[in-house]
Amino acid sequence: MSALFDAHPHPQPPSLDSDAIELANRSHHAAFNGQESDPETLRAAGGTPPPDDIDPATVALVKDVPPDGGYGWVVTLAVFLINVNTWGINSAWGIFMEQYIRENTFPEASQFEYALIGGLSVSLALILGPIISAIQRNMGTRCTMIMGSLLTFGGLFSASAASRVWHLFMSVGLCMGFGFGLLYIPAMGLLPPWFSRHRSLALGLATAGAGGGIAWNLITGKLLEVSGLKWTWRILGLVSVAFNIICAFLCRERPITSQSTGSSKRRSFNIRDFGRTQVLLILLWGFITEFGYISLWYSLPSYATSIGLTPGQGSVVNAMLSLGVGVGRPILGALSDRFGRINLALLCCSSCAILCLTLWILARSYAGLIIFALAAGAGGGCFWATVNPILAETVSLAESSAIFGTICFALVIPTTFGEAIALQLVKGGDGVNKFMPGQIFVGCTFLGGTALLMLLRSWQICEIERKSQGLGGGQLGEGHRRSGEESRTEEDLEEGVMASGRSAGVAVLDELRSSAAGMWSPRKLFVARRV
Repeated sequence: MSALFDAHPHPQPPSLDSDAIELANRSHHAAFNGQESDPETLRAAGGTPPPDDIDPATVALVKDVPPDGGYGWVVTLAVFLINVNTWGINSAWGIFMEQYIRENTFPEASQFEYALIGGLSVSLALILGPIISAIQRNMGTRCTMIMGSLLTFGGLFSASAASRVWHLFMSVGLCMGFGFGLLYIPAMGLLPPWFSRHRSLALGLATAGAGGGIAWNLITGKLLEVSGLKWTWRILGLVSVAFNIICAFLCRERPITSQSTGSSKRRSFNIRDFGRTQVLLILLWGFITEFGYISLWYSLPSYATSIGLTPGQGSVVNAMLSLGVGVGRPILGALSDRFGRINLALLCCSSCAILCLTLWILARSYAGLIIFALAAGAGGGCFWATVNPILAETVSLAESSAIFGTICFALVIPTTFGEAIALQLVKGGDGVNKFMPGQIFVGCTFLGGTALLMLLRSWQICEIERKSQGLGGGQLGEGHRRSGEESRTEEDLEEGVMASGRSAGVAVLDELRSSAAGMWSPRKLFVARRV
């Protein structure tokens, strides 16, 4: 197999001359301003139309190249603030829960019910992913996010008037959770079309907003002391609705040239996509690692007290986990743009497995546990930092948003039951030893994620080499294009890789069998390549 690849080097893509690139830039600028990019429009605007002798195939290669910045950075900031004011606020639920339990506000409520309220807000935001994608497709991104802002505000504000525990289920669990989903899922689908080379950096910066829980925890604790429980809920609601509505107006889908509308049209999820090897591997990777990630979050404070630390020090350790998320994700994003998105996700997942099975088990001091929390926070959440760029590379931009929503739906199980598993695993035993089963469980979930990422990496390399071998005679992508879709990213253009087509009648088993033939090759698993 390797001899075959050595004997047939990858064909080089045709060069992109300056005239074609200029045409692409003008087309993008015209589309941004709602204009057509035909020569007559360019002449009327005082510009010079491109020469008539430009190769149409060359123009097609660059007609929808992402701007890789520009207004995309404004969208990145807006998505960052949305994460701060959704998942950041949600992380403060533990402080409210402690307040309710300490003051016995609802005597009929148990600790399990309080924990279920916090888990419900996360699960509902994810389980409604396909429904939210349909709402976004019919109402538009901005209207969907404004609706989410108002629902989040309603949930937070109505929680201040709760007189029964079921009121909290309705306000914090259902209303706020639905609002989070209407904000988060559309927002995360906005960034990939704006970027190519810096896509992972942008996603890392945006998802770092989840680390805003540090600020919200401190603010919530102080507000409870100064303003009381009811006004704390109200202030959080007012601040969140102000930020989220501003961000909804700042968020903008990338304008596209009229030539590429067919490739960028958003579509709904198709159940057949579960039979595609890459989608199945990404879904299983997230499903398995989220069990470990959620268990880690809920086990670390209890482990801190078991080694003799105070509850306050345990809270600091948990805050360091959030700090690792906030600082680590942008760094991982920048590195993955340089070395490959799947490569960095693979490195992070394997590193977390090693950390959990060694450093966490051996940590017996405050300093050691803080070091572990920072490192685990930076790498443990690599799924959320890299899943959108990986989807954009392995499927297509047109499909990534709908598939991401369905993956979120599948992650409801680990996000709902991860905490319960963590509590069950620490039952029995004395002192630190009772945490050993949980530590091994978390480490094994990241090991499983590592194995799945290795298979995904080998699948991607196999696909790239298979398509490259089919390119020849200067006709890039002839017979290897998806129906109505263009090349996925600028990196694909550089490597001469176009999206390949599959006939609609290909069976799922045939797809899995053909992919597995190359996936299990040791050369594909360990070859040095940026993917």
